[in-house]
Amino acid sequence: MSGGRNMFGSPVDFSFRELNTVSDMLSDEPNPGTRPLKRDSEQKILSATLRLNNNFLSDLTGLMDTLSALYAEPMRLAWLDLSFNEFQHIHPVLTELKELRLLYLHGNRICKLSEVDKLAALPFLHTITLHGNPIVTEREYRAHLISTLPHVKMIDFSAVTKQERELTSVWQRSRNPLKTMSHSKVD
Repeated sequence: MSGGRNMFGSPVDFSFRELNTVSDMLSDEPNPGTRPLKRDSEQKILSATLRLNNNFLSDLTGLMDTLSALYAEPMRLAWLDLSFNEFQHIHPVLTELKELRLLYLHGNRICKLSEVDKLAALPFLHTITLHGNPIVTEREYRAHLISTLPHVKMIDFSAVTKQERELTSVWQRSRNPLKTMSHSKVD
């Protein structure tokens, strides 16, 4: 899949930087990558990837301002790695990143399955990781993700199967029988 990677550009890598806030990125340079970051005439980064994994982040306050300061096209961010931080919630600012396709949240402290519901607003999100969060112990964890995120293809690096989708729609109907019954026509 190396061809597809190019669409994202070189990753902007702030992993393992002991960041406490997102705006800490502004006073720091990203980790050097295998390929140099491309920049536009204003020295803004041409990339759609951001790695913030393995830091001490607990919220995303200032994310949009920080992205606007660093990226040429901040709203084009497609791949965001927030794994191994201190997040207990899925910050609503993520729903503003409409181009987001891959979101890594594994190794955090997200406890409520309903936190995932916010991400239903992302039309292209196809890959999500949440393993290593307390929510994975919920019995209906995968079913909830599949029914909430209709375009998701990969959950925790494991493909969503056609059978899983079918079972999830049955599970959804069993949880909400009124929806299926209310429109039955009588001749």
